[in-house]
Amino acid sequence: MAASAAADATEPRLITEPGLSARVANIAEPVLEQLGYRLVRVRVSGGESSTMQIMAERPDGTLTIDDCEDISRALSPVLDVADPIEKAYRLEISSPGIDRPLVRKSDFDRYAGHLVRIEMEVPINGRKRFRGHLTGTEGDLAKLHRDDAREGDEADVLLPIGDMSDAKLVLTDELVTEALRREKAAKREARAAKREERREERHSRHRPQRPADKGGE
Repeated sequence: MAASAAADATEPRLITEPGLSARVANIAEPVLEQLGYRLVRVRVSGGESSTMQIMAERPDGTLTIDDCEDISRALSPVLDVADPIEKAYRLEISSPGIDRPLVRKSDFDRYAGHLVRIEMEVPINGRKRFRGHLTGTEGDLAKLHRDDAREGDEADVLLPIGDMSDAKLVLTDELVTEALRREKAAKREARAAKREERREERHSRHRPQRPADKGGE
């Protein structure tokens, strides 16, 4: 299980950002991975005072307020040294949200059955924009059943994930329900982990101490 979580944490993003945001991502991603988190997206915006938004998650897709604070404390000194933005900026750590961007192959598998909007960098059959329900993946291709297909168009398409400029879930009742279910499951796991940690601490405190070795006596 731990090996699987480690593999998830280092799964590469297939949809990445260009320019300045890419430079920030190259700095932030190794720090996040070392902490056990995954980078989702970086956005640098603003005029005189910029905002550097770093979207991150645990391998299970969750992120708590405590996680955001831990990431901020770890990233701030690294960014201060690297200094990727010349002017003043505000660092903002956030979760992907419910209608989140999809950036890894596993994202497209995890949210199979949900409605998504996709924009391609490279046109597919003359189109760059697609909307429909994900039906999983095939290699590094996302399988999509289009709900915007016109008469005569192919409804089921395969889209190269690496050729996408953006892929984002569409907010629906089904998506909200699943997000709440995942959040409750994550909280249950966190509570169970804390109980186990406290149990180990109590066991350690009450463990009898071995007498010191008196040598030749």
